[in-house]
Amino acid sequence: MSNLEIREGEYGNKVLALEPGGIESIPAKDRHGKAWNLFATWTSPNLEFSTIYVGALGVFFGMSFTQAVLGILIGNALGALSQYFLTQDGPKYGVPQMVIGRAAFGKLGNILPSALNAGAAGVGWFAVNSVSGAFALATLTKLSATVSLVIVVLIQVAIAFIGHNLVQTVEKYLAPYLVVVFAVAAAIVLSKGHLSAHAKGAFPGAFLVFVGAVYGYAAGWNPFSADYSRYLPASEDPKKAGRAAGLGIFVSCTILQIVGAAAVTAGIHDYGAKTNPVADFTALLPNWLGKLILLGIVAGSICANVLNIYSGSMSFLTIGFKLGSGQRRAISAVLFGIAGFLLAHSAMNNPANNYENFLLVMSYWIGPWLGVIFADKVLRKGASVERLLFSKRENFAGPIAFVIGAVISIWLFSNQKYYTGVVPKHNGNFGDLAFPVGFVLAFVTYYVLGAKTAKSGK
Repeated sequence: MSNLEIREGEYGNKVLALEPGGIESIPAKDRHGKAWNLFATWTSPNLEFSTIYVGALGVFFGMSFTQAVLGILIGNALGALSQYFLTQDGPKYGVPQMVIGRAAFGKLGNILPSALNAGAAGVGWFAVNSVSGAFALATLTKLSATVSLVIVVLIQVAIAFIGHNLVQTVEKYLAPYLVVVFAVAAAIVLSKGHLSAHAKGAFPGAFLVFVGAVYGYAAGWNPFSADYSRYLPASEDPKKAGRAAGLGIFVSCTILQIVGAAAVTAGIHDYGAKTNPVADFTALLPNWLGKLILLGIVAGSICANVLNIYSGSMSFLTIGFKLGSGQRRAISAVLFGIAGFLLAHSAMNNPANNYENFLLVMSYWIGPWLGVIFADKVLRKGASVERLLFSKRENFAGPIAFVIGAVISIWLFSNQKYYTGVVPKHNGNFGDLAFPVGFVLAFVTYYVLGAKTAKSGK
């Protein structure tokens, strides 16, 4: 018997109506949209400067352009593949991604990944993308960076506050502009880059760190996957929805990150004191196109952050907080907007260091989380978990496997400024293997500890 909680209130396909409820399942009468619409949903948020800068990191790490491209392809393929599988649960259950995670983690155990995602998405990613949007707006308008940040954040919070339909509409209608202006810019930057330049850093160490950063960027969307497919009618082909979402991430991230790697060979600088890589990037372009790109970077950061703050609020509610209001999702979006603004404002002083470390930290927890989620899927062999999503049952194999995977992988293989693991500390060329090791450890641990529970359907 299903104990699925159904969202109350009428919403339908109204764009400017305030979305009711929180993490409850979407009723059949409110389901709408087509699977292929998810391509725009997951393309638009990656057409921004943060994506470009991820690609730039590879050359900044001392890699050749060719090595950077290889790392970009591997990292994005892994992140997009996970998105393909996870998106398919949205039409099936009609609930956010982190609620679906309760099948593998139990209700109490699921608090840990939900809290991590709420902080990473609603605050961390929100701050990262707000910084690039603010720098672009400041360059375009000559306003101060702080004033530009306030403007960008207010727009983002307003859209997320209203809800799902407006979020999807913004992604859909900004996509054509973003695709066109970034495509033209990509052609120009690639023509100006010195793509045959030789590597200057150690291989494979720099390469592995870079793949981890690229993967952390693409996989950062994985905990949101079902959030934007859950409104699709149950009759929509889930695999088609998965393909649209996965391709949206892979195509947009891969192309712009390759452009970012080429841009470094053409002359853009690392984030540092009194530098503005956003302005460096647009300086490579004709003046008229540079202004259009700046506007596109602002729009792209908005597209990314309305997803971050919306899904951050979903994860916050999945933890179990009861705000006592039919608009609890909207209220939590405002709270995350305030926290994200404060973090973004403080991070603007040293964006490069903060950004690189943040990308790696994202992969550190998402790797073990995905390991648990996919081990549970393999064990259940496609069986429905609907009756488990709002029950009070526990599955401690999930949080145990997650903690084991995360702690051991970080302890042994983390390689960043704030902490260097045992292996890279004794071999500086070893890179950073925390995310694949975390995935494998969590997968194997859950497969052993959770096999009886999952196979029995409990």
